[in-house]
Amino acid sequence: MKSPPGEIENKSKQLARLESFSDGVFAIAITLLILELIEMLHSSGRAELGKLLLAHWKSFLVFLIGFLTILVCWINHHLVLSFAEKTDGNFFWVNGFVLLVVTFTPFPTAILAEYLEKESHLALAIFGFNYFMMSIAAYCITVYINNRLTSHEKNELLHCYVLLYRWSIIYTLIVFFVCLIAVPLAIALYVLLFVVFAFPKEFASKLMAMRNKRKRRSSRRMTAG
Repeated sequence: MKSPPGEIENKSKQLARLESFSDGVFAIAITLLILELIEMLHSSGRAELGKLLLAHWKSFLVFLIGFLTILVCWINHHLVLSFAEKTDGNFFWVNGFVLLVVTFTPFPTAILAEYLEKESHLALAIFGFNYFMMSIAAYCITVYINNRLTSHEKNELLHCYVLLYRWSIIYTLIVFFVCLIAVPLAIALYVLLFVVFAFPKEFASKLMAMRNKRKRRSSRRMTAG
């Protein structure tokens, strides 16, 4: 049974408003990251500008990491949300959980900038725990859309996103504990994670191709048997 045109239009407006609000939250969160660098200038006294910038090069690096982290979250959020064809009251709360993690991101980023040299293990672990929460949030919103908000019962690509984010939860939890043992190894593992989620569509498509290949092999074996 098809929904009335007015109802479809209303649902479309709700999705548009949800996405616009979410984009605004992402924009604010990503802007807040620069406040850490501005604070550095205010607390520097009369130090020479060149020496000040060189002395705080790690703060600039951490700012870039935080910026790219939120940007990648927005890319994944936008991509997954494009599969939604409708919305409901519960979805606003699921999406709100995603935004909660995003708005929290500037805080562990500031910790990383301040304590990377002093307490590198704990600072990176706190920042890494935020990645773990991001993985949970990404998984929750993707599963909810896959189960309730799309009419495609067997959307393989969306299902591959679900698998990708499910594995990321386990991966980020493991790397969280690695942070407490070996910082360089943890950083390398986070870089690998970043590469995957910077290009989620490409990796999900590869995963889908691998799954289809296994299905064809299994089908040929059953036919041969």
